[in-house]
Amino acid sequence: MALISVVIPVFRVEAYLADCLDSVLGQPGDVEVIAVDDASDDGSAEILAGYAARDDRVRVVTLAHNAGLGAARNAGVAAATGDYVWFVDGDDWLPAGSVAAVTRRLRATEPDVLVLGYGRVYADGRVETHLPGVEAGVATDGAVTLATAPRLVEHLWLACTKVFRRAFLPVAFPTGWYEDVAFVLPALLAAERIALLDRDCYAYRQRERQITRTVDDRHFDVFTQWDRVFAFMDADPGRHAAVRPAVFRRMIWHCLQVLGHEQRIARSRRRAYFLRVSAQYHRHQPAAGAPLPGGNEGVKQRLVAAGAYNLYEGLMAAWSAGKRLSGNRRPAPVAAAPAVAPPPRERVPG
Repeated sequence: MALISVVIPVFRVEAYLADCLDSVLGQPGDVEVIAVDDASDDGSAEILAGYAARDDRVRVVTLAHNAGLGAARNAGVAAATGDYVWFVDGDDWLPAGSVAAVTRRLRATEPDVLVLGYGRVYADGRVETHLPGVEAGVATDGAVTLATAPRLVEHLWLACTKVFRRAFLPVAFPTGWYEDVAFVLPALLAAERIALLDRDCYAYRQRERQITRTVDDRHFDVFTQWDRVFAFMDADPGRHAAVRPAVFRRMIWHCLQVLGHEQRIARSRRRAYFLRVSAQYHRHQPAAGAPLPGGNEGVKQRLVAAGAYNLYEGLMAAWSAGKRLSGNRRPAPVAAAPAVAPPPRERVPG
């Protein structure tokens, strides 16, 4: 039994797969690799077969039909034997020294979840590093919970930047896009010990064909995934009451991020999407309310609360024009904009 089971879902990543596998297997550490061939129709199966033949730490699970990322990860967890599970996507890789650093931290803290630093790696070679302790303002020398460190919800909820104790996992990956939201956040909410590692341990490749750059109605799945998070909290409301405002703010921020990306929501669907955000706001708002963020984010959330789509779009257009005129610099916050009485809330379709 290995300490860490590295679960790698594989679908159409032939060009990247060998580098991914080498980055895991080429580092010293007590790991096994569970590679899940999600009925990939490129040369990935042959690559996996070659690695499994040469290295007994590699096991291949082959799915008969393409089931999607979440289902492939679930199949990998079912086959895993390690104390901990680390999800690594087949087009990403682990920087040198990551396995040893993660191993040391796991053994020192024995957490339910270990939250890792990671780097967004761009095609031009730029690396944008994110460290959980720095972003959440939390010391990394001990263990925390989400209730004691609620700003951890602001650290990317990508499953690959977490290592999970396998026996602890409270939920499986759901179907649909944005499945990481409904897997990672319940795990963080349920965890009694969360450890942090402020080191770049995961190279997150930014690819043009990612779903974040695809216009598709499946981006509406984001609402279903967040509903699952709130259903998890609602099952034990007393335990999660303290962190609910932070989760709520992050939900609205995330939904608006999806809307703000030109390559996700079709122009003809923007109103419907915005009104769904407004419905989420009123469905999940904490009973005692949630403090609004400052600056432009606070302005946008006020407009969401009012269901004011036309005003929202006008403001977004004005901000975009201001950025172009100022050489793409961030516009100054306009927190006073919604100080007047909000407009009547638009009807949200059932």
